[in-house]
Amino acid sequence: MLATDVETADGVVRGRRTPRALQWRSIPYAAAPVGELRLRAPQPVPPWVGVRDATRFGYAVVQRRNPMVGLRRTGEDCLTLNVTTPPDPSARSRPVLVFIHGGGYVFDTAARYPGDSLAARGDAVVVTLNYRLGALGYFDFTEFSTADRPFESNLGLRDQAAALRWVRRNIAAFGGDPGNVTVFGESSGADAVLTLMVTPATAGLFHRAIAQSPAADWAAVDVEEARRFARRLLGRLGVAPDSAAQALTTAVAKDLCQAAERALREVVRAFPGSYPIAPVVDGAFLPLAPLDAITAGSAQAVPLIVGTNRDECALSQFDATVPTTAPVLRAALERCGADYERVVAAYPGYPKRSAAIQVSTDFVLWRPMQAVLEGHSGRAPTFCYRFDFAPRALRLAGLGALHGIELLPVFGGVESVPVRLLTLAGGRQGFRAVQSEVQEHWLAFARTGRPLASWPEYTVAQRNTRIIDHPSRIEVDPQRERRLVWEGLRVPAAG
Repeated sequence: MLATDVETADGVVRGRRTPRALQWRSIPYAAAPVGELRLRAPQPVPPWVGVRDATRFGYAVVQRRNPMVGLRRTGEDCLTLNVTTPPDPSARSRPVLVFIHGGGYVFDTAARYPGDSLAARGDAVVVTLNYRLGALGYFDFTEFSTADRPFESNLGLRDQAAALRWVRRNIAAFGGDPGNVTVFGESSGADAVLTLMVTPATAGLFHRAIAQSPAADWAAVDVEEARRFARRLLGRLGVAPDSAAQALTTAVAKDLCQAAERALREVVRAFPGSYPIAPVVDGAFLPLAPLDAITAGSAQAVPLIVGTNRDECALSQFDATVPTTAPVLRAALERCGADYERVVAAYPGYPKRSAAIQVSTDFVLWRPMQAVLEGHSGRAPTFCYRFDFAPRALRLAGLGALHGIELLPVFGGVESVPVRLLTLAGGRQGFRAVQSEVQEHWLAFARTGRPLASWPEYTVAQRNTRIIDHPSRIEVDPQRERRLVWEGLRVPAAG
């Protein structure tokens, strides 16, 4: 059996053994970004002497109170990751899957995503990571730098790159293969995956990528938009530019994050269809927006799985960032230079709720994904899916295959309390079959760069799309008429 004490480049960590896995929790991959290191690029971990306890989760990233994060403690000493492996040694190094959580770059924690099921089924090593969020990770305060107090941009993205460097240095000690790393993520975590694919500092740190429900238009902002947004946050704090450096250094972290979310609400109301909390195209760490780099063919040529869920925006009435109502959608389309009447004509029944869900789903997620597919499929093996499966309870509630539902089968949630509740009205057998299929595809891809043979490659000439359902099927160019009505449309900067 594998030992629970593992020597990393920074010191020994002690994990815990469960019946199906070994787990190491909250291992630091960078120094705590506190004090003078707040709003600075991640720094190396200070080595420690002795054995560091890695049996419990440490701080989640500072964020607003959220039911999904629950009662976990939050704090700025949060740049940690979790490692899960099968309990027994292997004669060969195992493939590594590194997961980046979503949450709009403002909430969530890696602690919610257990790697046991994937590790056990795929004889793999699973890594999940925390990275800075909101004002502490995705605002560009560089114009307020002083000689004594510099600030850097793209901190959340730099954190993710630092975590991947940690994996390169250390994962062999946990039985993983540093030459076979798959990075995967959902929602803003999927945007992060696309962004890492075009970030020069991450070249060679991973070898395959899976983007689950990326909103690719929202994956980056330009410098001017980022600066306008940073100034808006300072205004919410009542801070003048000439005192910004001191205020940003000493402010209570939660106050910064709350001001960031207030600023976010203001911007999405003023500029429908935009989302300003994202990495900034600074010309250095991030030279191009992901969608621009991918469509230009300059992304890292790694195999890619990318897809969306059929009913992504089913809960969008609770999310002001999504243009669901007719007036907001019209305003968003006008900002993009699109013909509102022509677009909604492709959705019979609009503005009824079911059609409105499909329009907003396509506008935010499915539409920009087409550009990703077209740009990347000529560079590397690319595979497209649409996740359609929904237990009967979700269909009866009018929610269907909503945003994030695929995370349950990906992480093996069939025995979890949420899935038991969702399948009380039926669909448990179907959920189990879908979980088995999704995990086998994801794990085959992590091992070889291709999912199972039943999933053909996507090309512009043959737009093969795997419809994940019970049963699943392959469709060629699904919803072609809708795809054509959105063709060429891009969301402009807010401001």
